[in-house]
Amino acid sequence: MAEINVTPFVDVMLVLLIIFMVAAPLMTVGVPVDLPKTAAGALAADSEEPLSVTILANGEVQIMTTPTPRDQLVNKLRAIAAERETDRVFLRADGAVPYAQVMQVMGALNAGGFSNVGLVTDVGGPTLDEPGQ
Repeated sequence: MAEINVTPFVDVMLVLLIIFMVAAPLMTVGVPVDLPKTAAGALAADSEEPLSVTILANGEVQIMTTPTPRDQLVNKLRAIAAERETDRVFLRADGAVPYAQVMQVMGALNAGGFSNVGLVTDVGGPTLDEPGQ
């Protein structure tokens, strides 16, 4: 028989496709937060993994996925800033968190050595021309 049998190759490719389709959503790391919606676009990516600080609806602050008490936030951020190349940090806050708490955490980020703060939102929300509900 001089022909190549491609059936096993196709079977293996389909199995790998299914594995990647199932595994891809599991690769995202984060804490579930109800982000506010805006019309802003995404920021350009850096070479190192971005630092993410999250404020949950109950007011708890997390650095990446580690819960951090507010009184220790500045010290931990200073230690992290000393080891990082960039001063970029992404701040994620639940839509139910009061503005004052978000500003307090932004002040702690600045005091901790992170002056380049990006606020994370969901894309597709109201613009200034189209007020929210």
